[in-house]
Amino acid sequence: MIDGTMPPALFLLAGALLIGLTRGHVRTAVLFLAPVATLWAVWQVPDGVAATAQFLGYQIEPVEGSAVRRLFASIFSIMAFTGGLFAFRQARWYELSAAYAYAAGAVGVCFAGDLITLFLFWELMAIFSTVVVWCGGSPAARAAGIRYAIMHLLGGVILKVGIEGVVVHTGSTDIQPLLATNFDTWMILIGILINAAAPPVSAWLADAYPASSPTGSVFLSAFTTKSAVLALILLFPGEPMLIWVGLYMIFYGIIYALLENDARRILAYSIVNQVGFMVVAIGIGTELAINGAAAHAFAHIIYKALLFMSAGVVIYRTGVTRCSDLGGLFRTMPLTTICGIIGALAISSFPLTSGFTTKTLISVAAEQQGLVLVYFALAAASAGVFLHAGIKFPWFVFFQKDSGMRPKDAPWNMGAAMVFFAFLCIFIGVYPEPLWALVPYPVEYEAYAPGKVLFYVQLWLFSGLAFFLLLPLMKRTLTISLDTDWIWRVVLARSGLWLLQVLQVLGDQLGAVGESVRQGGGARLGRLLGSAGALGRTWQIGTTALWIAILLTGYVLLYYL
Repeated sequence: MIDGTMPPALFLLAGALLIGLTRGHVRTAVLFLAPVATLWAVWQVPDGVAATAQFLGYQIEPVEGSAVRRLFASIFSIMAFTGGLFAFRQARWYELSAAYAYAAGAVGVCFAGDLITLFLFWELMAIFSTVVVWCGGSPAARAAGIRYAIMHLLGGVILKVGIEGVVVHTGSTDIQPLLATNFDTWMILIGILINAAAPPVSAWLADAYPASSPTGSVFLSAFTTKSAVLALILLFPGEPMLIWVGLYMIFYGIIYALLENDARRILAYSIVNQVGFMVVAIGIGTELAINGAAAHAFAHIIYKALLFMSAGVVIYRTGVTRCSDLGGLFRTMPLTTICGIIGALAISSFPLTSGFTTKTLISVAAEQQGLVLVYFALAAASAGVFLHAGIKFPWFVFFQKDSGMRPKDAPWNMGAAMVFFAFLCIFIGVYPEPLWALVPYPVEYEAYAPGKVLFYVQLWLFSGLAFFLLLPLMKRTLTISLDTDWIWRVVLARSGLWLLQVLQVLGDQLGAVGESVRQGGGARLGRLLGSAGALGRTWQIGTTALWIAILLTGYVLLYYL
């Protein structure tokens, strides 16, 4: 029994259940009202512990409020509403139900005041996000869902080991800042980084998200990695190692996105890249950096979902996912093209878009801490993001050589969802003050300082020039990019099969030897016991008496010795 404020996640969980139990307009009403009710409940949670309960003998805190928790829970609720609007006329009811339960897990993580509650909602996300992947409906989606589930269950086990260690050694289940200084905290950090898609185990994201349905990938893009970002903010702010993990994620994502041919795999690797910016900010750990990580997560959910929506509409209308097979779609899909371009500009941190106002917070935080190498690495990464997401994605999907396809533009609900998020991308870029009011610390930051704007505009101009000068090299071919999952999907799998074959051969040989021994021993025993054998033929009485005497003598000697 929960004593205190009801967890806001319960509204989305109830919505997920009712989606399966209702039909028609009632289901549609539930679909839209559940996220709105959740958003209302989010803003009823006060700062501090708002609810307690007993669970397995522990005092847990299922609801704890703070500014950063409300920020993440708010954008998760908005994402659930907009994702429902995008999907409700195309997705099947069980996909929508699973997506809402998945979103409920993310909202539950936001307000978890203890490690046990965090883990329970963490696993809720893992279960229902796997179902969302499976709703892709293809053999590839089923296989990718299994791999996705294995990876996240492994991450959950690692996280659970760390949590149990912390609880045993400290006696506390409270969520509080930690440093990776012992086995327990390392296990917690590794478990969270798996959900954040940190290499070398990040391939699950690019494997699973593109295999889902065009509507399912929109939900998947928002919750898992960003709830991991929140967990890092709450548990590991200022952990120095995260700076280098984040930088690795940034450039890893850029390189693989540039190599990709599949439109949604480009965007999937781009998620790793963008989360890397947030991880760097958390590693820096100052108030400005934490503000930057939280604000950038908020903006990223919006523009990344917008990009997945534009790609999803293209796939929904054409059935084609490879960039090499697309092109010229701007002629008949102008709304999808415009919204895709706005999302691409936002992810590239172009002035007057949300990405510029949030990502530059992180760069300034690195500059203020004297992290010169980190600052220039982030600047170079911004140019790389413009290459793969700002130019490559819209160019090859909408503008390259005409593919001859003339599909219809987005259905009205998909178009409405894209327009809403495109509006938010520009609104936050032009007027970021409402977002600054949500971040955990006071903001004294001028995003549009002339020198800063000029620096980034020059960076993007040269990136665009490099893209079009190297356009022949940028064109993708029908190739496969090998990622780190090749190690366990190919090397370990083949090694396991080889080991099984070796064991089978050894077993066959041992069986043959055993059979030979059995047969040979049986033949010798038969000769010994046969009518002509030494023990089988009839003995004379004297011989028998002699053997009896020998045996009795041996027995007496053994007894007394």
